[in-house]
Amino acid sequence: MNRILPLVVIFALALTIPPGAKAGGFAQREDVREFIEEMRKKHGFDSGRLARLFSQAQPQPKALKAIMPPADPSVRSWQAYRGRFIEPSRIEGGLRFWEANSQTLEAAQRIYGVPGEIIVAIIGIETIYGRNAGKFPAFATLATLAFDYPPRAELFRSELEALLLLARDSRRNPLTYMGSYAGALGIPQFLPSSIRSWGVDFDGDGQVDLAASTIDAIGSVANFLASHGWETGSPIAAPASVAGERFAELIKAGILPRFLPAEMTAYGVDPAADAPQLPCALIDLVTPSETTEYWLGYRNFYVITRYNRSSFYAMAVYALSRELRAEREARLAAR
Repeated sequence: MNRILPLVVIFALALTIPPGAKAGGFAQREDVREFIEEMRKKHGFDSGRLARLFSQAQPQPKALKAIMPPADPSVRSWQAYRGRFIEPSRIEGGLRFWEANSQTLEAAQRIYGVPGEIIVAIIGIETIYGRNAGKFPAFATLATLAFDYPPRAELFRSELEALLLLARDSRRNPLTYMGSYAGALGIPQFLPSSIRSWGVDFDGDGQVDLAASTIDAIGSVANFLASHGWETGSPIAAPASVAGERFAELIKAGILPRFLPAEMTAYGVDPAADAPQLPCALIDLVTPSETTEYWLGYRNFYVITRYNRSSFYAMAVYALSRELRAEREARLAAR
């Protein structure tokens, strides 16, 4: 058995200010002091140690800039978004990733019911199969968003709380986590709260490590989707066309599946002939100056949006997964 230092000692060592570290940071701010006191009362953290941790964290203006929504939301383009992810290098990289991790993907599908191509597509879109997991210091980034980004401060305060709990549970220095400009971590880009809720030790080594363990990452993506209602063997999306103006009512109804395709015809929707007669939503994928694409989004489409709450994202995952599946099957048949 490995020797384990007492938790208090390890956390104290983690918060020791290294030589040359800048003093100040967030520690002098009243809102940060209130957060520290809340963490003391709620979770038993030591106020002094948290203050020292915040003194080392420097604001991340690049994260604030990156997370700001576009000044003109109308510039969003499905075709441009799709082109970023459904392209030869990402498909080729996905096939290599699938081949290298085929047994793990098969195990994840067997246990959680999520197809391998969906897991590969998500990891491919999130980090190019682990190559780009982010270079932002997660603690400082979440602190910046928690205290300097009012539109989503509540969310990021909760994620900052989750990061501290994750670090304490993992006996790890909170300053060592690196991630995206939004504080997402590891190969599958889970927020800290998602790691604590849905991260799994799929490789059985006694810890959940989504940064270094591809096996844990695969299992955790599958567990996340299954936990949010993935329906094994059920459809994800089907094409549709529209006419008239009533279909706009279905767009306004949102992406939660509520209508059967047959019911949508009364709104001017013409589903594909083979569209399954299951509850779905009407999805519009807009490209400026181009014809809008319309799709039926089924329950599994909605589940993918729980990972990233964007119809563009869910459709990109679906499109990439189809390309990966088709190319893999073609190559296997040619062997």
